[in-house]
Amino acid sequence: MQQKIRFTATNGLTWRAVLLTILGSILITISSMYIALKMSALPWPTIFVAILSMSLLKLGGKISRQTTDLNEINITHTGMSSGAMVAGGIAFTVPALFISGIYEPYNPDAMRLSDWLWPKFWPVMFVSLAGVAAGTFLCWVYRRRNIEEMELAYPLGTAAADTLEAGDEGGSKGLILLLSLAFSALFTVIRDAGHWVKELYSGAIGFFPVSIYMSPLALATGYIIGFTPACYWFVGALAGLIMQQAGVSEMTITAAVGLMVGAGIGIVVSFISTSIAEAKKHKNRQAGDKHQSKPRRKVSYLLIGTALSFVCTIVAGFSAPVALLAMIGVVFATAMSSVITGQTGINPMEIFGIIILLSIRLLVAVSHEQAILIACLVAVACGYAGDAMNDYKTGHILNSDPQAQFVTQLLGGLAGVLVAVPTFFLIIAQYGSVGAETGLTAAQAHSVSAMVSGIGDPLIFTAALLAGLILFLLKIPSMIIGIGMILGLGISTSIFLGGAICYLVTGFKSDRLTTKGNIIAAGLLGGEGITSTVIALIAMFQG
Repeated sequence: MQQKIRFTATNGLTWRAVLLTILGSILITISSMYIALKMSALPWPTIFVAILSMSLLKLGGKISRQTTDLNEINITHTGMSSGAMVAGGIAFTVPALFISGIYEPYNPDAMRLSDWLWPKFWPVMFVSLAGVAAGTFLCWVYRRRNIEEMELAYPLGTAAADTLEAGDEGGSKGLILLLSLAFSALFTVIRDAGHWVKELYSGAIGFFPVSIYMSPLALATGYIIGFTPACYWFVGALAGLIMQQAGVSEMTITAAVGLMVGAGIGIVVSFISTSIAEAKKHKNRQAGDKHQSKPRRKVSYLLIGTALSFVCTIVAGFSAPVALLAMIGVVFATAMSSVITGQTGINPMEIFGIIILLSIRLLVAVSHEQAILIACLVAVACGYAGDAMNDYKTGHILNSDPQAQFVTQLLGGLAGVLVAVPTFFLIIAQYGSVGAETGLTAAQAHSVSAMVSGIGDPLIFTAALLAGLILFLLKIPSMIIGIGMILGLGISTSIFLGGAICYLVTGFKSDRLTTKGNIIAAGLLGGEGITSTVIALIAMFQG
């Protein structure tokens, strides 16, 4: 960022945008933390926050008689959504410390809240800050390559842009958005509040099991990512099912993680090679050429982000070698996360945390506590990176100033950390501990706790890693296949159906998605996201 960033209406970075960024991030972070702990899931808040920022700014504009535009709305939306994935990164990993017995449950009859809280609070706070610092600066490094050069889909970011344009234009597009939002919201209420529709239906056709997850959000995700990625996702789910039927289900996570690591190695190698090629391309340009400084600026932002993150991890109690390896892992994992989010709209942040903690434990001795904190660091960075890249995609479509987005992204992320960590521990204190018996299932953290002990069968892991790398080189998205293996058949079936609808409506090529189709999909995503958040907030106050 060579030019000085100014707070002006021209670039959308106004003082009311900054204020709403902070307040909105606080609200979304609190609700997201509860959703993630209570429901073991976290719907992307992108569409919900896009609509919220648009509504608040337009309402505020009418009251103050000040105009607003899509740039200001998008800059605000960018920051407001930041804290949600910070909350997800914490909620999907840190409960493993309670599950494994490293952190004791809270007993108000035997201890004071402050005595129980503070020894746990600061390590989690600083590793979360490290994740935000790394995610903010590394995403600036990845932004141009992923969005402008690779032109990755970022389905949530694309849907957010369509949502904002439709809401701003009104007319038929606004009506289509409203109807799809209403349908998705009503269905979610019927499913989650009324319980008249089950979340998962399972059965069998002959000897072959079938299941489907009843989710407008999953269906819309399949439509937005397109037919081919949805097919690969479904193939992964079928592979996991076959392993289960063959009696080797315990190898599924090992094989899936191996595929993802192999794809991640391919992504990082590709990123490094293209960065070197870009540096050579600009090496002999004249000093005044505006592109000349980009490779150097990329390196400087990478160094700034990793340096700030490194300092935070040292303060959190990591040794210098472990902190250094964690920084290398964060660069690797956020590169994977930024690409897989662009391809699928899904960001398995805790899986990236598992990959890095296992890799580090192969090199140095790390306690169970630090291993789980490493997973937290990586999950926060990856979750935050996925949100940032979706927002940069929205900004690219709407021609927003990416520098202004960088500012609100950082402000929203910092506000999210400062709220997410105390909220996490206060919710745990309210329920006593984590587990199905307490009402806080935190299913992802159980996987983290289990995988801290090792990678499973080394032969299976190595074979899957090589297969993932080869498939990536053949331009087959092995990471998507791995995600399908982990998340199972139900949600993969829904996503596949969404992709099939996309194929029937628009043809095989994903770039032929119609605007109306994207708006309907955006409404389905937003309706479930908004309604799930409201239901969770009501449950929180009633509980």
